Amino acid sequence: MSTYHIVTLGCPKNTTDSARIARRLAAGGAVPAEREAADLLILNTCGFIDEAKAESAAVARALAEQKEDGQRLIVTGCWSELEPGGAGGIVGVDDVLGIEAWDAIAARAPATGAAAERDIPPGGREQPVQASAYLKISDGCARPCTFCNIPGIKGRLFRSGGADDLVAEGRELVERGAKELVLVAQDSTSFAVERGERDGLARLLERLAAESGARWLRLMYAYPGAVTPALIEVMAAVPQVCNYLDIPLQHGAESVLRRMKRPHNTRMVARTLERLREAMPDIALRTTFLVGFPGETEAEFEQLLEFVREARFDRAGAFTFSPQAGTPAAEMPDQVPEEVKQERYGRLMGELAEISAEINETQVGRRLDLLVESEPGQRDEDGEPIIAGRSYREAPEVDGLIFANGIAEPGELIQVQIEAALGHDLWAAPVITV
Repeated sequence: MSTYHIVTLGCPKNTTDSARIARRLAAGGAVPAEREAADLLILNTCGFIDEAKAESAAVARALAEQKEDGQRLIVTGCWSELEPGGAGGIVGVDDVLGIEAWDAIAARAPATGAAAERDIPPGGREQPVQASAYLKISDGCARPCTFCNIPGIKGRLFRSGGADDLVAEGRELVERGAKELVLVAQDSTSFAVERGERDGLARLLERLAAESGARWLRLMYAYPGAVTPALIEVMAAVPQVCNYLDIPLQHGAESVLRRMKRPHNTRMVARTLERLREAMPDIALRTTFLVGFPGETEAEFEQLLEFVREARFDRAGAFTFSPQAGTPAAEMPDQVPEEVKQERYGRLMGELAEISAEINETQVGRRLDLLVESEPGQRDEDGEPIIAGRSYREAPEVDGLIFANGIAEPGELIQVQIEAALGHDLWAAPVITV
């Protein structure tokens, strides 16, 4: 029996890829183990921006240095797809494989493992999942964004999963403990468009709600302009679908959006937000902005701030432009100085934080279902037991949390009443188990 250990870097889509690697290995009889005991070490890397590439290289070097006798190290994922020579140049890396190389990775697992010769026992055959699990519904991207290298890494065609397979995968995740399925893709709203199914995402949500057993279904990475009436109808009508949508917009100035080759009709975006809020008055909307894109003027940045004030997103993130080799934006003139990027980033985050805090204040007094994520035994500064989790308004890893005094198990759904706003987070009191 052979053993494996997977280290995952980057976004939730990489998390789902690692789960698929694990399933391929399990099909061949391999079982997960701690790093020291595994026959096969697998690093699933990220290569989206320079910081991610540097982290991938650092972790690869660390794993190579920590290898035990007889262990093999495979580096896979986005960084190895984009820059295979980077991982290949690290002493101790045995194989470099690109994205979706799940079968090739499984083929490298030894038929008979050497882990039994070491003193550290391997982990169990079937690992439980967290209360929230990611379900990747498609991969690849055909969008022409000038700042992004994802099409070069993932491929310039959409590749959607089969609905039957995704429902089966979702059901398996629920059977292993997940209460929430978070649907992710490079562009979720393009699910099944390559098969001519304009409303494929809406139909998939209906099937997952009816057949997976998940209590919550959450949709991330919706493309502006691709939110169809059918999708809004399903989100509003199906109880399991969270009234939450993440629509990464990148900017609020149409001139900047044109240079980005992003949808640049901000009036269309405003109408989409209006339709969502009309259908679901309690919807929580999230977005992401990119600051300091080449040529961004102070006037264009002010347009972004004005857009933010008018749209009033419940949640928002931002990052500064980082030129990525091979993308058109990296070669554009009028690159914005780093100090200007950072100054604008600070101003934008201040605006976003103020709006988020104001919206959180409106939640005081409201009763919400809370998905508990904290481990038992945690206590506040007064020694009282405390729990933390999320409502439908907060996505895992990127949004705030709700805290309350009390005792509950991870994955438990309880009802709480919001008592106070704490900036990005909320304080609540437990009401009743649901």
